[in-house]
Amino acid sequence: MVLMKEFRVVLPCSVEEYQVGQLYSVAEASKNETGGGEGIEVLQNEPYEMDGEKGQYTHKIYHLKSKVPGFVRMFAPEGSLVFHEKAWNAYPFCRTIVTNEYMKDDFFIKIETWHKPDLGTLENVHCLDPNIWKNVEVVHIDIADRSQVEPSDYKAEEDPALFKSVKTNRGPLGPNWKKELANNEDCPRMCAYKLVTIKFRWWGLQNKVENFIQKQEKRIFTNFHRQLFCWIDQWVDLTMEDIRRMEDETQKELDAIRKKGTVRGTSAADD
Repeated sequence: MVLMKEFRVVLPCSVEEYQVGQLYSVAEASKNETGGGEGIEVLQNEPYEMDGEKGQYTHKIYHLKSKVPGFVRMFAPEGSLVFHEKAWNAYPFCRTIVTNEYMKDDFFIKIETWHKPDLGTLENVHCLDPNIWKNVEVVHIDIADRSQVEPSDYKAEEDPALFKSVKTNRGPLGPNWKKELANNEDCPRMCAYKLVTIKFRWWGLQNKVENFIQKQEKRIFTNFHRQLFCWIDQWVDLTMEDIRRMEDETQKELDAIRKKGTVRGTSAADD
């Protein structure tokens, strides 16, 4: 058995804009989550072609400890909290798989994302078998809704309800921003449909950990897309060539900052 949820994130930008914004924000967020011996190590970042699909392949290692709950750390041996993330970005479709060498076939997280130019109204965009789809919980994330943000994660400078873009004139996003967006043909719109499949086979912990991971994924998606929108003036003029150059620089920076300083970024909430 696996636990599946589909998260839908609507944004006031185009699918084309988001491609650059996503990669810029991933690089920035990676730096915010790295330090003190923990964080992200980039092993590969290169073009790929497989079964007629073309895009960018990345292989990252996540060195975690404080970012997993205490009830897992109690059981996990030293050195086991290292996770491999392999991603195939064939935009507008992306596939990411996270594995762990210690748990082998008993654990994976798979995130499949379609980016569509709509307001999150498409059903079964991942074309699942109807018998599987009927058991998938759909979760709508509103980037302007502060109640969806953990109090410890809130930053006023990353609040779409307060931010106004100088370059695009978008924002701030009010309580009814999605309805307003639907009626405003001049502003682009898109939705990231993120299907998350989790397998964690460990007797006595399976349900608790699978639900914890899904909760963390929602937290990550919410914070990330709030940042992405509030950083729009920093990335909206960038090209893909700018992004690839930035990724190379970020890879070197991550190697340096991971080995020094203190642990940074999102820690696990024990609940």
